[in-house]
Amino acid sequence: MVEAACISEWMKQQVADSGLNGIAVGLSGGIDSAVVAVLAKQAMDENMVAVIMPCGSDPEDAEHALLCAKRFDIETEFVDLTGVYTSLQEQLPEGSDLADANLKPRLRMLTLYYIANARNYLVAGTGNRTELTVGYFTKYGDGGVDMLPIGSLLKIEVRELANELDIPEEIINKPPSAGLWKGQTDEGEMGVTYEELDRIIARAEKGNFTPHTKTEEHVVSMINHSQHKKQLPPVCDPEQ
Repeated sequence: MVEAACISEWMKQQVADSGLNGIAVGLSGGIDSAVVAVLAKQAMDENMVAVIMPCGSDPEDAEHALLCAKRFDIETEFVDLTGVYTSLQEQLPEGSDLADANLKPRLRMLTLYYIANARNYLVAGTGNRTELTVGYFTKYGDGGVDMLPIGSLLKIEVRELANELDIPEEIINKPPSAGLWKGQTDEGEMGVTYEELDRIIARAEKGNFTPHTKTEEHVVSMINHSQHKKQLPPVCDPEQ
């Protein structure tokens, strides 16, 4: 079992090392962001803020975010990005459904950094190891953060930690969703369940892993095709 106190202390040390004053977290109403927000609260007490950023989202998401914030006495900022999102869509040339959907996490990223900059805070990301491994995050969106407190935890471990922290059951039990479009779920978009992902990733990390099923091949393909998301931009050196 991962100890919440260890992660909170690590977060506190990240802030101390940076010379900044606190932590900002995007609170979506999902399990990952709830866990990170509560850990940030434990780490920084009053020097943290959770930012709720609906963007054409299911109203239940904001309700769950507020439910978590109220239970743990977390300060919140509420910024409705729906109008900004719609206005930006009207100014952009026609793109793809994916490009359109990725505007949402990128708008949330710039909003979160605006608030963090204003307070002299670091931004804590909410990505877990399962999602980071297969690249299930938006580059320069929810992937644009200063620290990843639960980045070493598989989804099943995040659930265990959520139970340990007494996160509301409504949040723990809801289908994970990035809220990119109506009815969207993480598992539906990825084409694989988190349980399967965790199992395959755990096996692959032991080495000498050869995919034998279509699901395993799909996961390996996701890992391989998302490498660009996990690295700094390459720099051209003409002398090499």
